[in-house]
Amino acid sequence: MVDYLVQYLDHLSHERRLSPLTRENYQRDLRVLLELNGEVPLQNMTGTHIRRHVATLHGRNLGGRSIARMLSAWRGFFEFLIQRHGFSANPCQGIRAPKSPKSLPHALSPDQAVQLVSIDDEDTLAQRDHAMLELFYSSGLRLAELVNLDLDALNLGEGTITVTGKGNKTRIVPVGQHAMNALQAWLAIRSGLPIQDTSALFLSRLGKRLSRRAVQYRLQQWAIRQGINIRVHPHMLRHSFASHVLQSSGDLRAVQEMLGHANISTTQVYTHLDFHHLAKVYDSAHPRARKK
Repeated sequence: MVDYLVQYLDHLSHERRLSPLTRENYQRDLRVLLELNGEVPLQNMTGTHIRRHVATLHGRNLGGRSIARMLSAWRGFFEFLIQRHGFSANPCQGIRAPKSPKSLPHALSPDQAVQLVSIDDEDTLAQRDHAMLELFYSSGLRLAELVNLDLDALNLGEGTITVTGKGNKTRIVPVGQHAMNALQAWLAIRSGLPIQDTSALFLSRLGKRLSRRAVQYRLQQWAIRQGINIRVHPHMLRHSFASHVLQSSGDLRAVQEMLGHANISTTQVYTHLDFHHLAKVYDSAHPRARKK
């Protein structure tokens, strides 16, 4: 079974050319399948086994979305086994994950977002973090997209940056003036670091490409220092970018393009955020909505 897994992961890397992060996610989800499966040979698995695994995961309080992601990974694995190893059927076919209650992504208010990214450039790392957080909020990047940015992705003349997102798809997104100013200030001092990764846009103190964990830690530290009294994570800046642009423009298609969503239904969650914002304004401002 482990040999099948290794072959499939190689297929994802070399034939489908998925990113290392996506490959890691597949590997994690498929190892869960092997762990749940025990001694049952993969070729003997049926829909009954998969339903039992889904029930087990649900009993562990795993959410519907996580289970759906796992089922997708398992389904793709069995399709590979059918095509390459003569398996007769896909036991995951037609099986759905339990539904999860819909929850809106958390976003900062515009004032909170501005407060967070308004960092005094007191030292080299502060200048780097200022540029990094301004870019996060300015362009709605994913964490993996930000840390993988290279110097040549930034076009200072046009005020854009080329981003490689999910599925190795590239898109060009605008960079706001505040972010451009912060990036130019960072680039001016970046060369003074002991550079080990010459291509990376954002570097650690030692000159290596900044890791995702380091970005998460620095963001949390800045949120505390800037007086943001909620837990802030990188994806919250992406949510904030999307909801604030949509509130100002109402252009769902443009937000979809900038976020790099393949399906506009993924972007439509921000219309609910926008309505939530409008409802709060109504409740606080309309004379007939005020409580006596």
